[in-house]
Amino acid sequence: MSITSVDKEYVAGTYGRFPVELVCGKGSLFTDSRGKEYIDMGSGIGVTCFGTGDETWLAAVTEQLHKLQHTSNLYYTEPCALLAKALCEKTGMKKVFFSNSGAEANECAIKVARKYSAEKKGAEYYTIITLEQSFHGRTLTTLAATGQEHFHQLFQPLTPGFVSVPANDAAALEQAVNTCKPAGILFEVVQGEGGVLPLTEEFVLTAAKLCHEHDIPLMVDEVQTGNGRTGTLYGYMHFGIQPDIVSTAKGLGGGLPIGATLMNEKMQNVLTPGDHGSTYGGNPVCCAGALSVIRRLDDRFLSEVQLKSAYIFSQLQGAEGIESVSGMGLMIGIETTKPVKEVISACMERGVLCLSAKHKLRLLPALNIPMAQLKTAIDVIKDVCKA
Repeated sequence: MSITSVDKEYVAGTYGRFPVELVCGKGSLFTDSRGKEYIDMGSGIGVTCFGTGDETWLAAVTEQLHKLQHTSNLYYTEPCALLAKALCEKTGMKKVFFSNSGAEANECAIKVARKYSAEKKGAEYYTIITLEQSFHGRTLTTLAATGQEHFHQLFQPLTPGFVSVPANDAAALEQAVNTCKPAGILFEVVQGEGGVLPLTEEFVLTAAKLCHEHDIPLMVDEVQTGNGRTGTLYGYMHFGIQPDIVSTAKGLGGGLPIGATLMNEKMQNVLTPGDHGSTYGGNPVCCAGALSVIRRLDDRFLSEVQLKSAYIFSQLQGAEGIESVSGMGLMIGIETTKPVKEVISACMERGVLCLSAKHKLRLLPALNIPMAQLKTAIDVIKDVCKA
């Protein structure tokens, strides 16, 4: 049996896979089972931020594998402690809780916000305000936080205590703050799964102001926007705000599963022993890989991300067959005249792997994709999009 046949027979049918079996890769190039080569413009949906088989990442992970692959959180390990230190030093946050995914990082953020608000204001302060078209995960609680009704339909009843308002509608946000006894405001600065939709500076600053005035935890979901993806270490840094809680995952591990919830000085002691936990959270191998990623995301490297972003925008904005280009850094959504599935299929045929978000083509290339490969991929996308 082919791998495709084995997969279809034994793997749960939750994914609409492309008709490609990838077998190996290096950097931003993949090779399939037929020997065909592809330029990767998706990086595992924003995960392999330094591409496939990155030597620095491989060395860090392999070295740790030869020491300890797992210990549990009953003991101290160096990679966990050093990664938490690096994250706090680069963000100004004070404490980190490690988990395994973005959904789990958001679950932790919600628990911290609710416990803080209940202790400070009363048990009735439990509602988390989120945004329409947001996406925060696939657990029952993070689905409830997700402001997209079609994700909710098959899994009722969801966890109660969530209200979604339109993105970039400051008046609606203020009204929700005044009426629902919020425990927190949670948003992505660029709504990835919602269509690569950036929030406006006015809206983000309004949210930060409301949280400050009403002592509401300001929570930023940096699962996809974080770890250099938008051209700064974390997306919120474009707006000059300081969140109370930040959740992140995806690119943090560079290809291994890890989530992190960062808490500022006000939130750092909300969780006490027994309040939360994760069997694999802080796994030394995952933390070693993540530490190798975080240490390289310096200002010089991030300026290169911004230059690559500017190149993509300059090439695609106004190009034939392209209606609009949105996003930030190397998190880009492209509205095409042709149906997006048709565009993705044609790009794949010509050796370029792309993603989608709603009706848009979505690009999430490795942050270090070589400029020559990036230019080749963008040329293919432009050509495919022509009428």
